[in-house]
Formats: sequence, structure tokens, C-alpha cells
Amino acid sequence: MPPDLTRRNLVLAAASVPVLAPALVACAANPPSPPSLPLSSAPPIVFMHGNGDTAGLWLTTLWRFESNGCPRARLHAVDMPYPLSRDDDAKPQEGRSSTLENMQFLAAEVDRVLRATGASRVVLVANSRGGYAVRNYIQNGGGAATVSHAILCGVPNHGVWADANNRPGSEFNGAGAFLQALNAPQSANGNEVTPGVAWLTIRSDNNDKFAQPDGVWIGAKGTPTNVGFDGPALKGAQDVVINGIDHRETAFGAPAFEAMHRFITGRAPAAAAITAEARVVLGGKVSGYGVANVAGTAPSNLPLTDSVVEVFETDPQTGVRRGAPLHRKVVGADGSWGPLETHAQATLEFAVTAAGYATTHLYRSPFARSSTLVNLRAERLLDADKAAAAVVTLTRPRGYFGVPRDRIVLDGKSPPAGIPPGTAGVSVAKLKLVDAPGRSVLGEFNGERIAGIAWPAADNAVTLLELTY
Repeated sequence: MPPDLTRRNLVLAAASVPVLAPALVACAANPPSPPSLPLSSAPPIVFMHGNGDTAGLWLTTLWRFESNGCPRARLHAVDMPYPLSRDDDAKPQEGRSSTLENMQFLAAEVDRVLRATGASRVVLVANSRGGYAVRNYIQNGGGAATVSHAILCGVPNHGVWADANNRPGSEFNGAGAFLQALNAPQSANGNEVTPGVAWLTIRSDNNDKFAQPDGVWIGAKGTPTNVGFDGPALKGAQDVVINGIDHRETAFGAPAFEAMHRFITGRAPAAAAITAEARVVLGGKVSGYGVANVAGTAPSNLPLTDSVVEVFETDPQTGVRRGAPLHRKVVGADGSWGPLETHAQATLEFAVTAAGYATTHLYRSPFARSSTLVNLRAERLLDADKAAAAVVTLTRPRGYFGVPRDRIVLDGKSPPAGIPPGTAGVSVAKLKLVDAPGRSVLGEFNGERIAGIAWPAADNAVTLLELTY
């Protein structure tokens, strides 16, 4: 689709945290934020994750808001029970959610936050599919009365593809009924956003895998998607473009946080860096795949009850455990595995054991601040991997791996196998060892370094080196 020349575009450099130009003016129907509004006085902020994801992806974004003076109690991340969309929005599908269910869950969370805080309005921030729930809630669910600002990060607002003959029932089809209704003009000047709410879209210039003119990332290489790089932009919203960032970095990267902060407060943050806390208390939820502890293939944010979590401090150079577990818990009905008190320099291993799953060993970089969003998902050993001596996966939940954009190393190989050059669209790199299980394996991404142990596949174990940034 051709660029809308009436949109106000601001191009940022993703290589560093930029300072935005001071003159960011929203359309008249969507008044800009008051100037110099401190975060402590801003409305509560509710964060909505994307397709198949968890509330845990907002971890670093919340830390950045906290580091700039936002009280922790005013930051709320939604954890959709069934986060994956249906293949056809109108047809029930086990373990998946419809656009209506996604919107209704968000609406209930907003109501809960308003009651808990006494606020009259909230700020909504969403990544990817989560933005559909935000727009649907504001347009059709009463949200115009309860939302002050809506920030849409990498949301495929005009679809991942737009073709009435290609999966017309998918919510991601820009020519389908759902997005056609959302994008219908909301005012006489043709704005695509509901009046009375301040709107911001944050997007990549050309590196978002779900805003590509070619269908390579939806399994249709060489076929036009009928969607352009500017697909996430909306007429009537401020549109911030950040060069080089990928689909998830539109929400979870430092430059995206800077844009959010300015939009909410009217000023740049003091810093996009995260301020460490001396005393760190961690917690979160354990989940898996399927419906309410029934095995399945769709990712779930339902509690994986009766799973066992052990947490060890590890040697940052080798991943070897430093003594006995710091924490052990049998997970109950709420899925909570915490609390664990630690410190901001500790590298940790989370060992998750659950019936029907592999023993999942997750290695993490030090946690700079406390959080209740350290969500853990138990994994299964795939049939195709069972012949390996060990399986180690380097995973980046808050972004994708770009070649040659990023420096990515796994067990000495850079880049690891399976990461194609060009548009950043792969968030995991898997290493299948043919010998020497039990040894250390190192993973690195742009300076963030994680060491873990390659646990034997013969013992039904998998190793994840999970990046935070």
C-alpha cells in the first residue's frame, strides 16, 4: 500500500537510544500528551502481548519505566490464557482464542486495574496481535471511555497479507472482515483510529517480518502480500519509524521505550538504561502447551500445576551450578514458582520438571531488578531431536536474530546454523550435539553472554539459553 503522506513520520537510528525531535503533534482528533507529565502522575499502564507470547516479554520494558520513576504498582502486563489466534476467527479451535475473546480478556484486565488503582483511565501498550485487542476494545468494547493513550508496537494493522482469496477468515488478513471493520474510517477526514484517544504507532523502516511486500515469512516466497513496510501505520496516529529494528523490537527495544515515554509524558526519559536494584526478588508463572494440563501443541499461559521448579546460581563462565538449589517449589493452582530472593549479579539456571515434558533447563543472564514476570514454559524433546546427544537452544524472546545486523554466537559458531540473512525473522538457534553431553555451551548476542550445560537428551532433557535483551 502506498505511504500516507499525511502521516507524521519520525525516523530514528536503532544503533543507539535516540532523542526524539520535540515537535511531535498528533492529529487534532487525538490530542497529544500534556507536556512534562511525570510518570508517577500518569495513568496506569497496561501491556498486551502478541500471538503465542506471554506477559513475561514486557519484563525489560517495565524495568525501564521503573528506572524512570514509574511506580511498579502502576505497571500491569496481561497474560492471555490462550495466546495463539485461531486459523479462522469464526471457527472454535482448541487451545486458541478468537479476536472477541482476546478483546474481552483485555477489557476485564483494564476493569481490574481501574478498580485496583482508582484511576479513571489507563494507557494501553501492545505488541503485534495484542494491538488488535486494543483497537477492538477501544472501538467496540467501551475502551474509548477508559483509555487515554494507545501505543501500538509492530501491530500489523493492515494485515500480514491482504487477499480476500487467501485464508479470508484469519484475523491477520487485511482483506478479511475483522481488519476491514477495524480500519473503516472513524471520522470525516478518514482517520482509522477512534477519536478521543491519543494514538501512537511504532514500527520498523523495513525490517519487520510481518510488514513485508513479499510473502517469504508466511510461506509464500515470491508472492505479493499486498502489504507494505508501512502496514503498521494508521491514519490519525503519530507514526514513529525506527531504522533497522525487528518485529518484536518495536515493543521491547530501548528506542521503542524512549518513544513510549515521550508519548505518555511529553518528554524524553532520563535514560533508557535499566537501574539495578541491590535486592532482587523474582517470581512468575510456569506454563506449557495444551488446554488446562492436557497435552497439546499450542502454547498456553495456563498454570502448569504440579510441575517442580528448582533454581540454581551458576558460574557465569561455564554454567556449572554453584552448590545446592537456591529455591525449590512444587507449583500449585496459580502456577507461581516464586518468590526467590537473589542479587543483580547472579546468573541463574531454572530447572522445570513436569509430567509429559522434558526436564527444561533454562539459563538466564543476571536479573537487574525484581519482577513477577519471570515466566517459564516447559518444553518437549522433539522426535527429530531424540537421536542427538544433547539439544541446546539459544532463544531471544524479545527480538529476532538479524544477519549481518547482529553478532550471534552459539558454541563458537557465528552465526549459528538456521539463521537466514536479511530481514530478522528467526528468534531461536538450535544446536544438536552428537557427542559430549554434559559440557558447557556458550551463547552470545550483541554482547549478552549466557553459559549453560548441555544436558543429555537420553535423559529427556533440553537446554535453553534465554536472552533477556
